Amino acid sequence: MYSTGKVCLRCARTTASLLRNCSAKASKDELKRQRNIGIMAHVDAGKTTTTERMLFYSGEITTKGEVHHGNTVTDYLVQERDRGISITSAFVKFNWNNHVLNLVDTPGHIDFTAEVENALGVIDSAILLLDSSAGVEAQTSTVWNQIRNHNLPCLVYINKMDRSDADVGMCLNSLRSRLHCEPLSVQIPVTGTSGTFVGVVDLPSMDCITWDASGTSKNFVRTRIKEGHPLYEQTVDSRNELIDQLSSLDDELANAILDKGSLESMSELDVVSCIRRVTISEKAVPVVCGSSYKDVGVQPLLDAVVDFLPSPYQTRLQPKAFGKGDQLFKSFKVMHDKQRGPITFMRIYSGEISKGQRIYNASKDKTEQIGKILVPFADDFEEIPSASIGQYVAVTGLKYTHPGELLCSSAAGLKRIRTNMKTNLGVTDEEINSMLMLKSRALHPVFFCSVEVSSQAYQQALEKALAEMQREDSSLGVTNDAETGQTVLSGMGELHLDIVKDRLKSNYKLDVDVGKVQIMYKEKIVGNSSSSYHLVNSIGSQKHEVL
Repeated sequence: MYSTGKVCLRCARTTASLLRNCSAKASKDELKRQRNIGIMAHVDAGKTTTTERMLFYSGEITTKGEVHHGNTVTDYLVQERDRGISITSAFVKFNWNNHVLNLVDTPGHIDFTAEVENALGVIDSAILLLDSSAGVEAQTSTVWNQIRNHNLPCLVYINKMDRSDADVGMCLNSLRSRLHCEPLSVQIPVTGTSGTFVGVVDLPSMDCITWDASGTSKNFVRTRIKEGHPLYEQTVDSRNELIDQLSSLDDELANAILDKGSLESMSELDVVSCIRRVTISEKAVPVVCGSSYKDVGVQPLLDAVVDFLPSPYQTRLQPKAFGKGDQLFKSFKVMHDKQRGPITFMRIYSGEISKGQRIYNASKDKTEQIGKILVPFADDFEEIPSASIGQYVAVTGLKYTHPGELLCSSAAGLKRIRTNMKTNLGVTDEEINSMLMLKSRALHPVFFCSVEVSSQAYQQALEKALAEMQREDSSLGVTNDAETGQTVLSGMGELHLDIVKDRLKSNYKLDVDVGKVQIMYKEKIVGNSSSSYHLVNSIGSQKHEVL
């Protein structure tokens, strides 16, 4: 059960945006203009602030929230607002440049890795944020490995460029050395007369984009860099380096350079198209920069999402994989609402769903019935009668479905889907299993503590609350100790267990006593070693030696 503690004025969404987000079946052209993305990073890199600015500059909300004010759209839990961190993933949808962006904002703390894993199962690409002064950090490496395990194209956004110790070169080097990827620097930062970060130069177009120093305006100035401009030589050199780097990754661009005779002859379209190809093929990672909190660079970041990241038609589970009548959905989040009960968030990969429809949980081999169909926007919902391919929806009525599970029309329908995928995509059964991901990756908790209620009369309420929380969070374990009779919680870290305790008290109104956290330590052999021991022992007058 969630307690959202809404701030009524935090996001005045327009009537147009509400109607737009409740639109009906998407056409093929509309799906090609769709980007399904997730934002991932180390804790405090600025994911939620970046998401908030995206919503604001897209016109989806009329007032910017701030993490430190506790009024952002995607941090809606009381615990998130009190602590200033994201605890659970949140879904939002907005328009940009005639494209629809479906975005999942994820937690950055390692204790909530399960939320990131579930989100990665329903997106087509990722935005990886870096702190400009820190580069690749511990959790950055973790989420990068998760992104790569899901074979997702990625865009890197170097945030907090307003810091005095911001270092783009260090960030690029850390991407190479720690993530072993090929970063494509498609922008260079621009500083003002006082040395502050005021904008970027877009290398494909050679446009200098600068913002008002006050940071209060949506407006920015775009100027084409021509000969005589103070940044002309640096821009030309950086652009040529980018094109040279791209030519080593893409034969089409290399041939175009040979045909036209020079790096400088490559047009903006040539460069952008090439960046898109090498990004989608996971050969390289485009890198842009900005300062979301200072409102600098967010619009070019959104442009990069549209220009470089794939549509559903350029992914493994693309629409052409399925036949007419196939229904395929994937769950990625469950939340419990006091009035509606469990709400299951899912992406529709193929087919349509309607209110009251029965669906088959292929991961659990169970049939369920949908209650209502809702269009989610963080913790706000709009009811609709039906939904179809390309939409992210939330449904009520499902009793057994957990995050990360696959749903379809029936067991026979799943067999038909597998047959169609094999025919339409030319893939093997093993590849189909990898693409469908019938079961999400298991996480193994290593922190443990006991939890008890003040009176045995509340034991049943505790068990019900923990069952709901376990359904929402696959990384939370609950067991009963046979010797002590205690209920034992297991989680990914102390913060994870602390949040569980806080929610039991604040959301479920249970007076619980939580024991001291215990940590499971594991040992393993990390390398080869050898040793010898010389034993000398005397028995009576006789001396014995063993080597």
